[in-house]
Amino acid sequence: MKRNENKEKILHFAEYACFVLLGNAITAAGAVFFLDPNGFVMGGVTGLGIFVRNLIPPTAGNEVLRSWVVNLTVYAANLVLFFLGTAFLGRKFALATLAGTLLYPAFMSLFKLANDAYLAANGNLPMGAEPNGTSVLAVICGAGLYGLGTALVMRIGASTGGTDIPPLILNKYFGISVSGSLWAIDFCIILLNFFAGASVNDILWGVVIAILTSVVLEALLPVGVKQMQVKIVSKEYEKIRGMITEKLDRGVTVLYGETGFLQEDCRMILTVVRRRELVRLKKEVQAIDPEAFLMVSVISEVHGRGFTMKKAARLKESAGLCENGQNPLQNQEKVL
Repeated sequence: MKRNENKEKILHFAEYACFVLLGNAITAAGAVFFLDPNGFVMGGVTGLGIFVRNLIPPTAGNEVLRSWVVNLTVYAANLVLFFLGTAFLGRKFALATLAGTLLYPAFMSLFKLANDAYLAANGNLPMGAEPNGTSVLAVICGAGLYGLGTALVMRIGASTGGTDIPPLILNKYFGISVSGSLWAIDFCIILLNFFAGASVNDILWGVVIAILTSVVLEALLPVGVKQMQVKIVSKEYEKIRGMITEKLDRGVTVLYGETGFLQEDCRMILTVVRRRELVRLKKEVQAIDPEAFLMVSVISEVHGRGFTMKKAARLKESAGLCENGQNPLQNQEKVL
């Protein structure tokens, strides 16, 4: 049993590490290969780096400095915000955000080296740069990759660090909305670039990038998380309950109720299944009771045994015994 638990912890950590690495890599790729080469402004610590770079006038002797100042600013800003978050939000927060704080600028530096090598080999434009002005495709690809990478990191409960930290502090001490304050900070960073020489057109493209990134993030976060909640009213609730627990291996809650017209006692079965299991569930229920009343709704997220954790029945069966010596599928939760 302990060996299985250790194996599960190792697999969980490996999954966590892969998502953190992949998410930060994709986010950095969107910024370095598509947004920065085209001169777009954006929010976050990357936007701060672009702002600092725009403050440095291009001269013959500072090409290397202007080329790397975005990455250096991201490193510095991430570390300052990390220590700020540690001071106000605690060590647990620090451990959760340490990976994002270091990995994102590291990937930016790596991809910057790749872009420089590509530029040296081709002598033309960096990867992702549009030679004939603003490229809508570059905006879509850059914002899409930035949102995709952020979504991968957030789906496992990790953080990209950076400008995510001040909104969390404001929320903890003043109850200010995290999403609202994050939008305000990003918008202010975008506007800052106007005072560093960015055109109104660049500012507007920065707002579009922020909106597209948010849309992609909101669209991808629930993917694969939504499940189907099914409520079943039937006189054959005992058979249906047994079918769900034995054939579908899903948990069941039996709700006690009363019919509205005849005012008779009734039982309602509540269960949650995956989308692909819904058709089979309906067929099995109809086979037991053709007159069964089913209500199906989509729920945005599920946590617990069978979805985000291993099923209790299988964990106990793997040990050979249940805690009370009985079949765990026979113990159904009843709510009055």
